[in-house]
Amino acid sequence: MRITVVTPTYNEAENLPKLVSALFSLPLELSVLVVDDNSPDGTGRVADELALTYPNQVKVLHRPGKLGLRSAYLNGFQKVLEGNVQAIVQMDADFSHDPSALVEMAELLKTKDMVLGSRYVKGGSVDERWPFWRKGLSAFGNYYARTILGLPLHDVTTGYRMWRRETLQQIPFERIQSNGYVFLVEMAYLAHCLEFTIGESPIYFADRRWGKSKMSFRIQAEAAFRVCQVWWNYRDLRKAGKSARL
Repeated sequence: MRITVVTPTYNEAENLPKLVSALFSLPLELSVLVVDDNSPDGTGRVADELALTYPNQVKVLHRPGKLGLRSAYLNGFQKVLEGNVQAIVQMDADFSHDPSALVEMAELLKTKDMVLGSRYVKGGSVDERWPFWRKGLSAFGNYYARTILGLPLHDVTTGYRMWRRETLQQIPFERIQSNGYVFLVEMAYLAHCLEFTIGESPIYFADRRWGKSKMSFRIQAEAAFRVCQVWWNYRDLRKAGKSARL
């Protein structure tokens, strides 16, 4: 299976070479697309150097500034889908997503349309060093989104995902409105509304090893409270079911 990992970066110069090395040590046919938002720490330059070192495996999409998670992934997806790839991965560059989990996720994708790297299924967990408020808010955010949207999933806010090419090709990117982390909820909900099969593979979500976390209480709280807007925006797909597939 030909898999491309799409990883948005902003100030990940320290992490990126380590991540690429870890990915290419896996027993998978992998390539990487780095989507860099003109990082002040020179991540884009580091990515270009990696592309020279791995000319057939690393590509870089340079953007003029910090344009957000939604556009980073959607631009990345559109670029990857131009090539000959069978599966696409969403993955953070800060090692909060363990690269080795891709092996089990790829195996599960053989029978699913997309796979979530889940912290909240049996075998999954979050970093023990997380403060109590962050554990509680993450758990609440998932419970809230699952309840409002009626999603039969355990971890709808996870940013670690693997998609079949054919699945992403049927997602109406032009309808996606959410920014920030609620974008992840919206993508999962869209897949569910279009009746794609979604699997969950357990992961350990580690706090980033190097650099400063971009997560905050405000970001997670805002994501939780925008879920109702997602529910309203796709009321037509809930009624249409399979006939809504594009």
